[in-house]
Amino acid sequence: MKKLSLLDLGFFVAESQASPKHVGGLLIFKRPAKSTAAFAKNLYREYLGFTEVAPPFNRVIRFSLTAMPCWQDAEVDLSQHIFYHKLPRGANDREALYAFVAGLHEPMLERSRPLWELHVIDGLSEGRFALYQKMHHAYADGVTMARWTAEGLADSADQLELTPVWTLKHGGHGSKRRIGAKRQDEMLAAVWKEISGTSLRILGISRLAAMLFLESVKLTKNAIALPFVSSAKTPLTGQVTAGRQFTTAGVSMERVNRIRERTRSTINHVALTCLDGALRRYLLDQGVELRRPITIQMPVNLRKEGEKTAGNKIGIIQVELSAPTEDPYVRLRNIGFSLRNVRTMIDSVSAEAIESYTIITGLVAQIAEMLGLSNTLPPMGNTLVSNVPGPKSHLFVKGARMEEMHPISTLPPSNLLNITLFSYAGDLFFGLIATDELPNLPLLGRYVQDAFSELEASVSDAHAA
Repeated sequence: MKKLSLLDLGFFVAESQASPKHVGGLLIFKRPAKSTAAFAKNLYREYLGFTEVAPPFNRVIRFSLTAMPCWQDAEVDLSQHIFYHKLPRGANDREALYAFVAGLHEPMLERSRPLWELHVIDGLSEGRFALYQKMHHAYADGVTMARWTAEGLADSADQLELTPVWTLKHGGHGSKRRIGAKRQDEMLAAVWKEISGTSLRILGISRLAAMLFLESVKLTKNAIALPFVSSAKTPLTGQVTAGRQFTTAGVSMERVNRIRERTRSTINHVALTCLDGALRRYLLDQGVELRRPITIQMPVNLRKEGEKTAGNKIGIIQVELSAPTEDPYVRLRNIGFSLRNVRTMIDSVSAEAIESYTIITGLVAQIAEMLGLSNTLPPMGNTLVSNVPGPKSHLFVKGARMEEMHPISTLPPSNLLNITLFSYAGDLFFGLIATDELPNLPLLGRYVQDAFSELEASVSDAHAA
């Protein structure tokens, strides 16, 4: 048995029928040349034959009145985890697929069995099919799940052997050594690590508290945005309800890189500039004009270089985007300034402090959500935006090339929209998941595309002047 970290446990505490805490991915494939229409159905059948299930895909959560919740090994019946579907003919591929996947993403995973599912979706046009996978967030964070997904696919069309993700060994869940079997120096090292980690946590939290105080009295700017200060009522925030809708947007990395090279920006700078412009335009359509910067919640990876443990090791901080402006190039510069200051702040405190800050602010927001107060109390931010780096080259399954890879996340307390960026094989994808209450989500996806074109034109004009 393995105990959960506080962050992992938090996803169970926060979970409800209206706000399940799993994350997913939509993978769209092109069948190999000369393959038959039964390719996806045969793939589903072959998946069912891989009955050797490795951790964490064979773990269930066990709650107890006398001890902390923990993971426990369980038998896995693949028929309860792997499913086949065929979309009806005649519907618009994208609309039908996104609506179907949103419906699959809506219900909670059954806690009596391991918390994951894989759905093979057949019937797309031009020889395409899709895989939709979902997994409880307590298993791992987005960066880890993306890595696991890539490990379960092949690097070339010639590799025809299946290696399903649930059959592979993943780090962070396998150690069963008893403390009594450790040597004395190992025990001392563990104790020292705990003491030093606690000290770093206390010092880091103190430093963060000082930064937040200076920000609140306006002695600093953009060191870190304050949570729970937005008083504007927008369609993006409120009490999270059941029902989901999903859409995507995407641009080529070639276009992104041209802007980066001209402006010395990062992918995050460019993507957040487009989202800032798209969100403001979308809110104007809904009759809301924000006179202050949009504040996003931004997850940050707290793992050290090369660390490949399971579970969650992330922090979530609040970041101000640009002050209102009609010039996308000015918006890009403002966001670059804000993100550089945030990066400096993150580097100046310990990962333990960021983690503690995430738990404390998340707990406050979750209490408000559980009490039904998210429609009246200020939210932590206007929306949550995360960035997950993906594979740089195309991946394959049984010779079928994966053309697109779209992330589908969960909704934090008081946020009706979550946006995840994902880079894959020369493209940058935006996965937008929202409650049914958010009006016209596909329109926001189109505005992201428009905002990127406007940024390209603005950058070209600025450099031509």
